[in-house]
Amino acid sequence: MPQNLPAALDAELGRLLGAHGWRTDEAVRRAHGEDDSRRFALPDAVALPESAGQVAVLVRACRAHRVPLVARGAGTGTVAGAVPFDGGIVVSFARMAQILSIAPEDRVAVVQPGVLNADLQAALAPHALFWPPDPSSFERCTVGGNLATNAGGPRAVKYGATRDNVLGLVAVTGAGELIRCGGPWSKNSTGFDLTRLIVGSEGTLALIVEATLRLVPRPPQQATLRALYLDAAAAARAVSRLMRQPQVPAMLEFMDARALGLFRRNGASIPEAGALLMIEADGDGDSLPLALAALGAAAEGDGLISLDVALDGAARDRLWAARRALSPALRTIAPGKINEDVVVPVSRIPELVAGSEALAREFDLPIVCFGHAGNGNLHVNILYHPDRADESRRAGEALPRLFDLVLALGGTLSGEHGIGTAKRDYMPRAFDAPTLAAMRAVKAALDPDGILNPGKVLPPV
Repeated sequence: MPQNLPAALDAELGRLLGAHGWRTDEAVRRAHGEDDSRRFALPDAVALPESAGQVAVLVRACRAHRVPLVARGAGTGTVAGAVPFDGGIVVSFARMAQILSIAPEDRVAVVQPGVLNADLQAALAPHALFWPPDPSSFERCTVGGNLATNAGGPRAVKYGATRDNVLGLVAVTGAGELIRCGGPWSKNSTGFDLTRLIVGSEGTLALIVEATLRLVPRPPQQATLRALYLDAAAAARAVSRLMRQPQVPAMLEFMDARALGLFRRNGASIPEAGALLMIEADGDGDSLPLALAALGAAAEGDGLISLDVALDGAARDRLWAARRALSPALRTIAPGKINEDVVVPVSRIPELVAGSEALAREFDLPIVCFGHAGNGNLHVNILYHPDRADESRRAGEALPRLFDLVLALGGTLSGEHGIGTAKRDYMPRAFDAPTLAAMRAVKAALDPDGILNPGKVLPPV
């Protein structure tokens, strides 16, 4: 019996979930105590429900005993959102991983939260459809995790992030009540939009047990423009030009000089340059050439070194594979990484890049910038050696300065990773007291006893 759980709760959940669904052995608990933030806390138990009904009973039982519940997908989050710092029970949705239906005529799929993003995309391919969210961890992350953090990825510039591609949810509130939000409709003006509220709430308001997803026709052709610039400032100015003109790129990725060095290590054949833009267009045989011409014209300007087109599928795939490998490759520069996915208005990207470079000089630390420039969403990575006290101190001091810069530019703290605990204490910098109070009121309404993912997103009062 888990030492920190009431005996009655242990017995009830053991009967509910069975030996495969109620795990208290230390090896399983340890495997569910960490995510990609590299923070760790040991849960008292791990629950693996198989149905929405089991989740509802689980939540009601934990509420009765005031035991915390932390929802978990594949553990690919980077802000410690799935780490059980208060102990309690981690709820893994690994056994709720069914694609319940695909309706091509409605462009809708209904799935359980444990479905892998990659498995969903594979199931949609025969229907010439896809689900737009494509985080770099798409091969191993779950749809439930995407929903929890409002995940994005390169395609978000044209097709939107997770919240833009969810039509409805079934979820269990912190009171153990099963609620249904939205449905298989692209238009809905009926009542409050609880779907968009719950998506991105990181399991603090409700546990999602089913999602109705908006699907998009797969374009028949894609091509990628590779634009090299003398420096990051020139590339950042090009981003503004690209997003001002009518043709919306399917993807628009920015990389600074340090990121380009890693890009080459990942197998990309890239000449020396101060910065790079990867600009993707999609369409058919008639529209694609027109899109490429418009995007290429916007990419031209002061500081452009070269502009190339990768029409060949293999060449394009190699470019994007190298891009997706960038984030884990950062630890080859330094083992410590503070990865912030900040967002500013697209027109302020040049100032964000310049400000990040200034912080790197001031704090004498490598700061690597890359990411989804078309959304104003850059990954600003502060790198350091954790075993060097002075470097750790400087990295810690650089972080709030970065957030101050972002907020001064009219930006926000996270575009797709969420808040978790990593950014929780910076929330008062982003929101005034009445706005935070409104968020706390919503939390109290849906989770009256505060058992769902406690200590995440909202700072202590």
